[in-house]
Amino acid sequence: MESSPYAHGGPVLTGALRVEPADFVVEERLGFEPAGSGEHLFVHVEKTGANTDWVAQQLGAFAGVAPVGVGYAGLKDRHAVTRQWLSLHLPGRADPDWSALAIPGVRVLEAVRHDRKLKRGAHRGNRFRLRLREVGGDRDLAGARIAAIATHGVPNYFGEQRFGRDGDNLVLARQLFAGQRLPRHLRGFALSAARSVLFNRLLGRRVDAGNWDRAVPGEVWMLDGSHAIFGPLAFDATLAERLASGDIHPTGPLWGRGALRSEADVQALEASIAAADPALADGLAQAGLEQERRALRLRVADLEWSWEDATTLAVAFALESGAYATTVLRELADWRLAAGQSPEGAS
Repeated sequence: MESSPYAHGGPVLTGALRVEPADFVVEERLGFEPAGSGEHLFVHVEKTGANTDWVAQQLGAFAGVAPVGVGYAGLKDRHAVTRQWLSLHLPGRADPDWSALAIPGVRVLEAVRHDRKLKRGAHRGNRFRLRLREVGGDRDLAGARIAAIATHGVPNYFGEQRFGRDGDNLVLARQLFAGQRLPRHLRGFALSAARSVLFNRLLGRRVDAGNWDRAVPGEVWMLDGSHAIFGPLAFDATLAERLASGDIHPTGPLWGRGALRSEADVQALEASIAAADPALADGLAQAGLEQERRALRLRVADLEWSWEDATTLAVAFALESGAYATTVLRELADWRLAAGQSPEGAS
């Protein structure tokens, strides 16, 4: 898979990630409280060694709910301990007896009613607690790097997991755009991979140029913590202050049909990225996806870290939905996975 440039000078540590599931803990943050009544039952589950789709299928089968009636906000890691919400459509029906649930690696923490199905991307974000083992490198440099990440954030790359094992999803995208029919779920993976690689290439160019977190003429801005965008506008002292405080971020395109919203230098760069790979750019437009935007900078909130022993580093932080913990960790450490694992993350 294509490599992306680093913003802070490259990793200063090496180590092993996810030696055991408890080394990668994800806590989903909904950002709202379920209403307490309604046709949908929100179920807060803890799962270990299980992927979200499989857990959704098992819960639906246990509750007698068809797959279309089961919802969740984001896919969570399999090789981890993760806590997230799923919803089950149970109009006019009593809550299931969760004490009778017997799904390996899954337990129900809480269940509460709500008036709407839980949809993809509906959560505010995730809190991560990671443990890096067998660590080598300079502790002082590590401390400085963590401070830089907390202060400046990191480039908001899509993680490797977006592209599948060995970039297989991108291969599927090229097959799809060449006219090959794909099953619906594979088509979704292919389209996401194509969009993601174009975005990562654009962001990588801006990281190389040193302006991934700065204003360039023709910039489109995104409000921190939301998907609301505005601009282009003339860059003034007010925008400069908002950019410096992390209230707004530069954006790049998630490719699709329609005109780029950016202008001037930004538009020229974005158009050149698409022109360099017309099979992907044209394929996305012809597939019917509309132009969207994604923030180039990712803020890393509530960052905490400690050395558990001489070779074990614990790091915790919060990210908005759609961001990847591994994107943060790559700026600190050149990490490897335990045998037999794929590079997952969380949305």
